[in-house]
Amino acid sequence: MNTTQGPLFRRDFTLVVTGQVISLFGSAILRFALPLYLLRQSGSPALFGAVGAAAFVPAVLCAPLGGVVADRVNKRNIMVILDFSTAGLVLAFTLLLDRAPLVPLMAACLMLLYGIAGAYQPAVQASIPLLAQAEQLTSANAVINMVGTLSGLLGPVIGGVLFGAFGIRPILWVGILCFFLSAVMELFIRIPHCPQAAAGGVLSTVRRDLGESWRFVRRERPVFLSVMLVLALFNLVLSAALVVGIPVAVVQALGMSDSRLGVTQGALGLGGLFGGVLAACLGERLSLRRGNLVLLAASLTAAGMGAALLPGVPPALGWWGVTAMSFAVMALSTLLVVVLSAAVQGQTPPGLLGKVMAFIMAVSNCAAPVGQAVYGALFESCPAWAVLLGAAGAAALAAAYSRRVFRELAGAQ
Repeated sequence: MNTTQGPLFRRDFTLVVTGQVISLFGSAILRFALPLYLLRQSGSPALFGAVGAAAFVPAVLCAPLGGVVADRVNKRNIMVILDFSTAGLVLAFTLLLDRAPLVPLMAACLMLLYGIAGAYQPAVQASIPLLAQAEQLTSANAVINMVGTLSGLLGPVIGGVLFGAFGIRPILWVGILCFFLSAVMELFIRIPHCPQAAAGGVLSTVRRDLGESWRFVRRERPVFLSVMLVLALFNLVLSAALVVGIPVAVVQALGMSDSRLGVTQGALGLGGLFGGVLAACLGERLSLRRGNLVLLAASLTAAGMGAALLPGVPPALGWWGVTAMSFAVMALSTLLVVVLSAAVQGQTPPGLLGKVMAFIMAVSNCAAPVGQAVYGALFESCPAWAVLLGAAGAAALAAAYSRRVFRELAGAQ
């Protein structure tokens, strides 16, 4: 843990933040444009959901491996190598577009992009306690989340304009440039690193490290298991519904343009930015004991989206309703993620932090691919308003279950 007194925005933390701004903007613009391109070309929500589900699987599988690597390898080197690799991947996709079948090419590209992101984020999360003081953890996590949400705000808005005016190719070149510039900037970051001795070969080292993180969670912090279950339930019943449902609602149910979808997706980013600013301002005053109320409020936003799509609601009014609810759900989600991240970081030894954070991310996200595939089929066969109202009801039940979990986690601090 960094114990040197000083402001949060010292040189290395500032470089990490700046690199994240550039890299995550490239990621956001691609994650907006590539699935939209597939939806526009195929016109099938089921195919859209299935490819999205397949893309999410590598992120879940790579997160634990990324956690092991983050605790053993210099975190700066991980960021640099993965950003250069992503730039090369998008370049290859650009060259193969229109020369290879679209669906397998898109699925392979998205799977690799999500897999790299899954391995990348543990390195970022594990670097925060090394670059910030203990009392700055909530603010530092809020800054990192604000960076992600700011990129999520600008990426879809700019991507929607570029996609509507020029098609997919300019977006691909912007993404390549972003990842290349981020990797170059990250070369100058200095993150404290204490090498750990490997236990035999690569596989045995991975097994030992993951086993160590599992034993810590099971014996020392069993409440983390309950937290993972709550997050997995919400990813299954709510997050997956919104990932698939927002593009389907705006593009197909409401018949809006790509630019309008970009604005709605941008509202997600703006909501996340607002949630991050609120978390940074409130800092340690935020309480986990009322986390279930935040999740309940998030479930109500899905109900609001469903209501905006009811028959008889004018499309323009429905679009404004979906956009407003997108802002609200992301603000609530970011607020909760910031507090949860700070709680886990504060209760985990530095040598295990990368593995434990990756373990929590992997387990909590494992339900998302299933949810996306299921919701893709549901949106194909059922009215969008009915699917979203059903998702809201299921999420409200999960929020009720989570009350005990958040109280227990708050008591462990």
